[in-house]
Amino acid sequence: MTSPTPYMTTRSTIDGAPLSPEEVRRIDAWWRACNYLSLGMIYLRDNPLLAEPLRAEHIKNRLLGHWGSSPGLSFLYTHLNRILCATDRFPDLEMIFLAGPGHGAPGVLGPLYLEGSYSAIYPEKSQDAAGLLAFFRQFSFPGGIGSHCTPETPGSIHEGGELGYVLSHACGAAFDHPNLVVVAAVGDGEAETAALATSWHINKFLNPARDGAVLPILHLNGYKINNPTLLSRIPQDELASLLRGYGWWPCFVEGSDPESMHQAMAATLDFCMVQIRAAQTAARNGSGASRPLWPMIVLRSPKGWTAPREIDGHFLEGFWRAHQVPIGDVKTNPGHLRLLEDWMRSLQPAEFFAPDGRLASWFAELAPQGARRMGLHPAANGGRGLPLRMPAFADYALRLEKPAMERAENTRPLGAMLRDILRSNPESFRLFGPDETTSNKLDAAYEATGKFWNEARLPEDEDGGKLAADGRVLEMLSEHTLEGMLEGYLLTGRHGFFSTYESFVHVIDSMFNQHAKWLEIATHLDWRRPVASLNLLITSTVWRQDHNGFTHQDPGFLDLVVNKSARVTRIYLPPDVNSLLSVADHCLRSHNYINVIVCDKQNHLQYMDMDTAIRHCTKGIGVWDWASNDQGVEPDLVMASAGDVPTLEALAATAMLREAFPDLRIRFVNVVDLFRLQPDTEHPHGLSDAEFDSLFTTDRPIIFNFHGYPWLIHRLAYRRHNHANLHVRGYKEQGSINTPLELAIRNNIDRFSLAMDAIDRVPRLNPVGGHAREQFRDRQIACSQYAFLHGIDDPAEANWRWPL
Repeated sequence: MTSPTPYMTTRSTIDGAPLSPEEVRRIDAWWRACNYLSLGMIYLRDNPLLAEPLRAEHIKNRLLGHWGSSPGLSFLYTHLNRILCATDRFPDLEMIFLAGPGHGAPGVLGPLYLEGSYSAIYPEKSQDAAGLLAFFRQFSFPGGIGSHCTPETPGSIHEGGELGYVLSHACGAAFDHPNLVVVAAVGDGEAETAALATSWHINKFLNPARDGAVLPILHLNGYKINNPTLLSRIPQDELASLLRGYGWWPCFVEGSDPESMHQAMAATLDFCMVQIRAAQTAARNGSGASRPLWPMIVLRSPKGWTAPREIDGHFLEGFWRAHQVPIGDVKTNPGHLRLLEDWMRSLQPAEFFAPDGRLASWFAELAPQGARRMGLHPAANGGRGLPLRMPAFADYALRLEKPAMERAENTRPLGAMLRDILRSNPESFRLFGPDETTSNKLDAAYEATGKFWNEARLPEDEDGGKLAADGRVLEMLSEHTLEGMLEGYLLTGRHGFFSTYESFVHVIDSMFNQHAKWLEIATHLDWRRPVASLNLLITSTVWRQDHNGFTHQDPGFLDLVVNKSARVTRIYLPPDVNSLLSVADHCLRSHNYINVIVCDKQNHLQYMDMDTAIRHCTKGIGVWDWASNDQGVEPDLVMASAGDVPTLEALAATAMLREAFPDLRIRFVNVVDLFRLQPDTEHPHGLSDAEFDSLFTTDRPIIFNFHGYPWLIHRLAYRRHNHANLHVRGYKEQGSINTPLELAIRNNIDRFSLAMDAIDRVPRLNPVGGHAREQFRDRQIACSQYAFLHGIDDPAEANWRWPL
């Protein structure tokens, strides 16, 4: 075949038979060994080498696992090892393998065992009969490992439990790793997900001059659980045109005969690797296209390849019945047990296993050596662990004379800090955001680097476009793809920062779930290196989405975060510039967490100078003495807040109450680290009961003004002594096109609602507070009327400052 050109529109098959008969024999034996191991993992609890006739007691009591995609995955892995062994042709090649198909772990674990990676990490799973038995028994077994490529799997950075993210993970792994080829197997069921369909665009974000490459392999085995797959049934030319339209050059490998498939895959992989290296060499010499037409492979092979074609009158190989356990009742059906034994013996285990379970000596020749093995590549285990060079965050501080007197955009100084981090870490830090970097006031980053753009440009793009072929700010209107890129980047040892609108961070809810689960398991594995934390800045928040309307008002992501393991989740609500800088510095230096930072981008009152902010953020929660007047006595009321707008409104309510009732003692508590509210027995950041009681008392009313849904605070604090007196105000799904204060009023987090609530909650105020309550209500009504009449908030209220 000739080199790819932009004009080729049909599918392509690479001709050639590069393997000698002996190479075919050995490669096929390796693959058959992989398939034998896959069946052993699914079925066997004893007799791993079939040294005696298979009996029912050799079979696991509960059969779990998935055969359907495993032969195809191990077929790919086997041929990729051949490429890695070709050190004469590809001396600097590095490679990792990501298995996208769900439950495909047997097809990856088998090759890992054969190449020695698994035994290197887990010595008890040695390459002998005892180790093989332990290897089989642990699979899908209590106390063992799951059926995905979980964190326990050497060489894995992608579990595949939830489908759709393999290409975006692969792209992130390839960033800034010029010699790395990330092979991403895409299941044809997975290819039907929205996240995967969008992520075909990753080729627009790979710079061949500085990045590695992604080699997608779309595995068409024809079926999902019990339905055909779309891409396997559409016409071949339509599929080729679809992939070409995404900017890939698809090379097809199709069939079921092992010998011809080995030759076809070898020829196709040789061709793809040559094309990848040619594109990179040209780009690095300055003579190549800015975006090559990257090759990809479409592998069409039967579902459950090599299984018996039929069983009990039903198709098995090439049909959806091969998806999970291919023969399900072998423990109770002697005929099926014999069928399983005949199948396993047909794979000729005596050819690759000695009687003591050791592998045939020539097997070592088919596996790469050392870290060239995909199971032991450093990139799949935290990478090189590049430290993040950080500036002194205090250098970006906003200087304040007094609290609650000046206004500033909370996120803009953070943008300047991120700019300098980008400058100091040109090969290990990237900024991610779905078309919102400028909107979120982080555009100072463009002074260090542009937005990556490798496509056509128009003259008007230069008007503030900041487009650059070497840009390190990645923007795409797909939170899925960007989140996947960031996760792949972090898991391979680099650092990043993601900012997005609060209402649309929900797009990545399930991705957050999956990453949190990955980190939770990884923290228990002593061989897994720590990775940089995933840092999410949630801005353009609910209380400043008054102009965009109800669809943009949703603070519920925090409720999701609280569901996950306390070992890996952190939530911060810095209320001003300096606390945001302090929190961001802490988060960017951390490892193995998901840090969720909630801070709005608009103009807000500023409360703390930098020294105060550092102390406050270090504690995570504290009394603001300047807003309190209970020094030396027990308070009548605790006014608490978490979040920028709720803090403003709570402070305004505090001032109103103190003016109306000069002898009222109020303690003002602000929360930055939300998990401080949980008991220390539930979260490592939690307060002890004594610490909590010292702040919130054991019997005084607490009015807590919260950024999110109010019941979340009750959930965190339900076991506290004074929970019965805890009254939380937050977002209640009341919104439209509002002004900021009118939106607060509709959800009862405004200063007037809080002040009236205090009159109702403090026993001694209720009999004497009627006049003040009427005044507060009148002002509240006037504010709503002003907004309806003028379209803005009353400046007298909107420009409020601390008066005391």
